[in-house]
Amino acid sequence: METQNTPVNLFERFNNWLHESISVKLFSIGVLVLILLLPSAWIQGLMDERQTRAEEVINEITEKWSGSQTLSGPILVIPYLVKKKVDHGNDGIEIQEHTENYFTMPETLHINGEVTPTVLHRGIFDAAVYTSSLDVQATFTEPDFKSRAIDETRVHWNDAYMIFAITDLRGISDNPVFTVGGINKSTEPSGSIGVSIQKFWDGQTNVFHKNDRDASANMLSDYLSNGIVAKLGWHSSEDFKSETLIKLKVKGSTRLLFIPTGKTTTVQVSGPWGNPSFEGGFLPITREVTPENFTASWKILHYNRPLPQSWTEENVKLSGAEFGVKLLIPVDQYQKSIRTAKYGHLLIILTFVALFLVEVIKKIRIHPFQYILLAAALIMYYTLLLSFAEQVGYTLAYVIASLSTVVLVGLYSFSFLKSKKLVLLFTGLLLVFYTFIFVIVMQQDFSLLIGSVGLFLIIAVLMYVSRNINWYKEN
Repeated sequence: METQNTPVNLFERFNNWLHESISVKLFSIGVLVLILLLPSAWIQGLMDERQTRAEEVINEITEKWSGSQTLSGPILVIPYLVKKKVDHGNDGIEIQEHTENYFTMPETLHINGEVTPTVLHRGIFDAAVYTSSLDVQATFTEPDFKSRAIDETRVHWNDAYMIFAITDLRGISDNPVFTVGGINKSTEPSGSIGVSIQKFWDGQTNVFHKNDRDASANMLSDYLSNGIVAKLGWHSSEDFKSETLIKLKVKGSTRLLFIPTGKTTTVQVSGPWGNPSFEGGFLPITREVTPENFTASWKILHYNRPLPQSWTEENVKLSGAEFGVKLLIPVDQYQKSIRTAKYGHLLIILTFVALFLVEVIKKIRIHPFQYILLAAALIMYYTLLLSFAEQVGYTLAYVIASLSTVVLVGLYSFSFLKSKKLVLLFTGLLLVFYTFIFVIVMQQDFSLLIGSVGLFLIIAVLMYVSRNINWYKEN
């Protein structure tokens, strides 16, 4: 009879070991944590997808209004004729002529801008757009053709014009006023200047190569693709005027940027907006920001900018020196939600460790399925956080999602903790964990310090609580 009962006793002992062994319990909890990494990654993917969707909707809104605006100019352009000798050997020498352009930027440039923002809505998404009134004052010096070895007798003063470049011409909401030397000049979109350039080329009686013509047109295209062109109507150097005034009303979205085309450039921008961000290669020398308004001023010298004052044949790029203002809408719920989700693994581990210690110390049995349900509640917390954050903002959403999860987990823990004191202790720990993560997310500059100190203290508490556990005891 004893030999027949031996296998049953061994099986019971092994079964009891599986149920009571601390090592087996730790291993099973570790496996559960690894399995739960998959839905945690899905949650972060969902947050990234919602953030991308928000950006797409905002782009759709702003594109229909007018895009971000970058303004540069005015730039004075004076065409001149260039002769070139081409030796064809036995066929003789051919004289070819083509037109190039002399570009020069203002000696001084002052821009005074007033920005009036508006918030457009589509569903739960908002986009900042604006209308702006700009007063531009520029002073030019007379072109120095000798420094560029340009024959002044070949300068076409009658074809001189000025360019004021604008990123998105759809934003021009009123006819611009372009005044040079006290005389109003007619303006046209820069695209139409290509017709007059073509006519100028076709009207030449001298021989020139098509490649030279195309090269000149391509060189101009960077500046003429978007903007305002004013034909000056000068006939000689005696008609040159240095003072230029431009009044312009421009619509745009999110950003209003400027390029420092003046040898000395000063810009002042103000508007009724409490969340401006100053962007680009130069920060304001003065700024004043209140919850309702902002005012900012810049001063840039030609020593500070990577741009020449004048040029001819070079394909000069004006980009790279932009500066200005961005109208921010505080929609950081996605960034903060993503940062919070990155601590999801830590929260699950801390919660499981707390339950494990209670189970070992108080001799309470918690089934693995109960661990899974608790983990599911902790993971669903992040979908609650994201969905509420899109409606009421991150902070209030964090409070709602955290309290809902803590109450749910606390009520469910009655089914296995059985003690009111243990339930209160467990829910209190969860509140501490969520508060700890909230502080880390909100305090970006000190998040590493707070996180390191907090985790150090948590490890110290775990060491203290587990100091009397006999880890090798199987019963």
